[in-house]
Amino acid sequence: MTEVVLGVDLGTTATKVIAVDRRAKVVASAERSSPMRTTADGFATHDPREVLDAAFSALREVAAGDYEVRALALTGAMHTLLGLDANGDPVTESLSWADNRAVEQTARLRGTPEGRALHRATGTPIHTMAPLSKLAWMAEHGVTAAKWCGLKDFVASKLTGALTTEHSSGSGTGLMDIHSLTWHPDALAFARVSATQLPELEAPTSHRPLVAEVGLPPGLPVVAGGGDGPMGNLGVGAVVPGVGAVSLGTSGALRVTQDGPGVDEECRTFCYAIGDGLWARGGAVSNGGVVAQWAAETFGVEVGELLTRAAAVPLGAQGIVALPYLLGERAPWWDPTVTGALLGLRREHGPAEITRALVEGVCQQLALVLDAVPHVEEIRVTGGAFRSSLWSGVLSAALGLPLTVAEDSGGSAVGVALLGWRALGELSSLTEAAALVVPTRTITPDPDAVAFYARRRPLVQRAYLALKDLWEDQRP
Repeated sequence: MTEVVLGVDLGTTATKVIAVDRRAKVVASAERSSPMRTTADGFATHDPREVLDAAFSALREVAAGDYEVRALALTGAMHTLLGLDANGDPVTESLSWADNRAVEQTARLRGTPEGRALHRATGTPIHTMAPLSKLAWMAEHGVTAAKWCGLKDFVASKLTGALTTEHSSGSGTGLMDIHSLTWHPDALAFARVSATQLPELEAPTSHRPLVAEVGLPPGLPVVAGGGDGPMGNLGVGAVVPGVGAVSLGTSGALRVTQDGPGVDEECRTFCYAIGDGLWARGGAVSNGGVVAQWAAETFGVEVGELLTRAAAVPLGAQGIVALPYLLGERAPWWDPTVTGALLGLRREHGPAEITRALVEGVCQQLALVLDAVPHVEEIRVTGGAFRSSLWSGVLSAALGLPLTVAEDSGGSAVGVALLGWRALGELSSLTEAAALVVPTRTITPDPDAVAFYARRRPLVQRAYLALKDLWEDQRP
């Protein structure tokens, strides 16, 4: 009978469980909706009980397959935060990476010597996404809890009975010293929490026995896993020098793997643990596929049809330059209060031109991240957006690199399943695990488009800087 590890991925809009064999082949999958809820005042949350139910339901479906489950391993969106009572049950909603309520708390640190020191020490940029800022907001608004953790930690606690987090998710909190792998005293002081209120830290390959009833044998190893970004690198095979990874879903990110922790001197990047001494350095953009979804909803057109129409628009979107900051922006600005803009808009422009400009804007933002990481020769990509020729073609040209599609059903879930095989001792290293991932197709950039986007990219940076003062004047 085929042996598999189940990868559980707690995403921003859905929870997915996949069964992955020892050769990195996906043999079964199940998905449940677990949408993020947003409000006009910048709140973005999940109901943790709803996500837990979604995970257990998907696990039961996949567990019923005709194979032997050796272990399960967890990944999920990074930078989440929720409070628990003494019994380990939620007393708050789960704040998403997109939650921008902690603007004031973030502003006190951002750009200061203390903030830069914490960025270098923890690997997490000073931004409202980080639990560092969210916890400070909670303290100042009188929200208390016996324990604070991430959404993945909460689901794992219900599977194993123990509240822990691993170095991968911990390195995305802004609270963990990436050099000592311990909770950072200065970060805890700013967040107004104690180490005893946070989960115990452990290695990504650590595992505990299953105690929950999800259709699997009691005592089955539950591997701690890691954040969706670092696991995405592993899932597409991008854990060797010169190979980067881009994931593009609701949001997006570009990451390269390095030995040991550390960010760039200008603090434009993050640094999050993968495992086995490997670290993912790069930057996330808050606006990925969400821009096309927003355009489709705004113009009343199905998103696939709108992207097809936008693909027929010439390079450069007929003169429109988009700053696609619908959800603020992360890398490389790390500015949660920035808003979007369309420059060059004219009467003859319509939904297709605007949509193309938004897609080009997202890809240009990822190209700015590429400028802040070590040398890259190839990009492995994952995410549903790459089913669109527009997304794949524009991104390849903006980055000036070939894109290889390694696994379009979800790189993070595949990555954490491979981490599970490593935890079982079935793979000698994560490098060996990544070598099992075989790209399925390559997207080659158009040379004329590469030259065009390279010429236009400085305009994006100048436009952001020029409009920054205007945005600040608009703030309440």
